[in-house]
Amino acid sequence: MSVTMDKPPVADGAPRPYTLHQPRLPRWTPPALALGAVAVAVGIGLGAGLGSRIQWGLIAGLLFVIGMYALATRVEGRRQAKDRLATSLVWVCFLCAVVPLISLVWETVARGIKVLDGDFLTHSMSGVLTIQPGGGVYHAIIGTLEQVGIATAISAPIGLLTAIYLVEYGRGRLAKAVTFFVDVMTGIPSIVAGLFILSFWIIMLDFGYSGFAGSMALSILMMPVVVRSTEEMLKLVPNELREASLALGVPKWRTILKVVLPTAIGGIATGVMLAVARIAGETAPIVLLVFGSQVINNNPFDGAQSSLPYYIYEQWAAGNEASYDRAWAAALVLIAFVMILNLVARGIARWKAPKAGRG
Repeated sequence: MSVTMDKPPVADGAPRPYTLHQPRLPRWTPPALALGAVAVAVGIGLGAGLGSRIQWGLIAGLLFVIGMYALATRVEGRRQAKDRLATSLVWVCFLCAVVPLISLVWETVARGIKVLDGDFLTHSMSGVLTIQPGGGVYHAIIGTLEQVGIATAISAPIGLLTAIYLVEYGRGRLAKAVTFFVDVMTGIPSIVAGLFILSFWIIMLDFGYSGFAGSMALSILMMPVVVRSTEEMLKLVPNELREASLALGVPKWRTILKVVLPTAIGGIATGVMLAVARIAGETAPIVLLVFGSQVINNNPFDGAQSSLPYYIYEQWAAGNEASYDRAWAAALVLIAFVMILNLVARGIARWKAPKAGRG
């Protein structure tokens, strides 16, 4: 014997009972609407005579956002439509940021691969005319590695110790003054750092142009980035870890060395690599202090050197087809250099990260 329960009748004009199952747009709606927006944008661009594909993309993004909001409002209601609107704006902004990056990398690879080979990486520009093909970037790679390495050796310890002081010990006016000057240094243009080292190291102290002079200017640009990133990583370490170590009678300096730093080492390494990437492409201090060179100079403390950013500037300024190809190839080498640094940072972060305990 089965029992059925009929729903109570609803009088005319009375509000309908609320149901938990609200109408939703199908999952294929956003991609289908995006394709439709692109098609309409292409039609508008061709009809209006807009030759730039960037304009087509902006029109497509605007149509997609408006169309998604209108459809969601009609089907899902205003509350869900606002969520759809925010999601659509996030996706459009993401594409606006990613598409130029992909275009830049694609253009660099397409143009730089023409002359990028073993000879290009193992030869310098010594005895090669700028209007002739040939030559290489070996001397610039040596200069970049030495200059960035020296700048990192100067900036990383100072920045790390400064961040430890601000987080673990800093109190009062001195800590506020250090924080203020770090904030000021973060916004210093690279040309100002180069002029400072030029006036102090070369003009006042009468030292010559060298890779070390460029490294000092790069370290000024790198130091505030290391301080800020390390400071934020140290703040993320739970205070319970510090308190537990101190409760066991461990001195504070040893707590910092054995507990705090190993916990934050992944973020610290990433911050240092970001700072290295920040200075790897700087040209102004190198032009002022390193002065450029066409030959290999393995000594960063004596004589002019080259670097990858300076080499790119130098070859592009030559203004001929062969030099343009070398400039694009050097740009590709510089991008690969920064990517390798990021991979190394990720490897160090995984290697030094605290291991999860077994349950």
